Amino acid sequence: MKITAAISKGPKAKFSIEEIELAEPNEKEILVRMLGVGICHTDIDWRDLNIGPAVFGHEGSGVVEKVGKQVTKVQAGDHVVLTFASCGVCDYCQSGEPSYCANFESLNCSGTRPDGSSTLFKDGSPIFGNFFAQSSFASHALANERNVVKVNQDAPIELLGPLGCGFQTGAGAVINVLHPRSGQTIAIFGTGAVGSAAIMAAVLTGCSQIIAVDINPKRLEIAKDLGATRTINPNENNPVQRIQELTGKKNGVDYTLECTGNPEVLLQAIDALGFRGICGMVGVGKVGAKFSLEMTKLLFGGRQLRGILEGDSVPDVFIPRLVALYKQGRFPFDRLIKTYPLEAFNQAVEDTITGKVVKSVIDFNQIG
Repeated sequence: MKITAAISKGPKAKFSIEEIELAEPNEKEILVRMLGVGICHTDIDWRDLNIGPAVFGHEGSGVVEKVGKQVTKVQAGDHVVLTFASCGVCDYCQSGEPSYCANFESLNCSGTRPDGSSTLFKDGSPIFGNFFAQSSFASHALANERNVVKVNQDAPIELLGPLGCGFQTGAGAVINVLHPRSGQTIAIFGTGAVGSAAIMAAVLTGCSQIIAVDINPKRLEIAKDLGATRTINPNENNPVQRIQELTGKKNGVDYTLECTGNPEVLLQAIDALGFRGICGMVGVGKVGAKFSLEMTKLLFGGRQLRGILEGDSVPDVFIPRLVALYKQGRFPFDRLIKTYPLEAFNQAVEDTITGKVVKSVIDFNQIG
């Protein structure tokens, strides 16, 4: 079928809005009419790889239009959020840890279906698609039962896409992994979409001090509005020293979360930990990025460094919970979103890169 998509033509190039062909769903696939899709820095990082024409997008939300014969999870008319793909049969998936699926890379990043066939075509030639089993920078996308999450129809479906990745990652890192107890302390380094979701989650878990660290003054103001008890701009204060002052502890906070992917910031997040503290690492650094850490920093004081993917969530469970919290006014992620029509796609990308907005979302019903 013919669809409209934002096509990546190469590194740093602007996206082109074009008509392309989408394959018909096979027996295990689900055709979704997109109503919204978030723009994530991961999409931009992939654009800047030299892989040729491609359709990215992995924070989609919309309405099911058609399902394959073997699909039983959803039916036409259902509202769904699209998330990452997992195989469902490896040890990690079977243990309830799908974000560490043994086949994660091939299912999410190969550009084709698992059998090697293409889902997207331009002028009869296949192009890179099936990104995170969706390629949702398009009017329609193909997904499957493992990465489709059914949600209630009383929530604004056009805004729910970022729950499939960015918001799920930040909130899940706090709720599912760090597990702070009421009254404990946390510092969050980087207050973009992921860090902002983490702040809201820290409020939900009852942290007594929620310290937001960022060099963007506007984002620090947003962090305050979301529940951060203190903010630190590293351009004005040494964050480690300031955190120690704010907590009244020489050794720092109970938990830190690093959301920038910057090795220097990661070291600060580790240095800001108190005894027995845990640093969660969710920021994706550049390929090959390394950092050097004195071993005794972890050993003495019993500190931990923990890598976290997709918030360690089981999407079918966690995403509906976040929607329910949103409807109660306790997880107001919509305050982070600015919507754009598809025609303004490149402006949305630019605003994401510059940090002008926390989360850009393409609303397919919005007229440019």
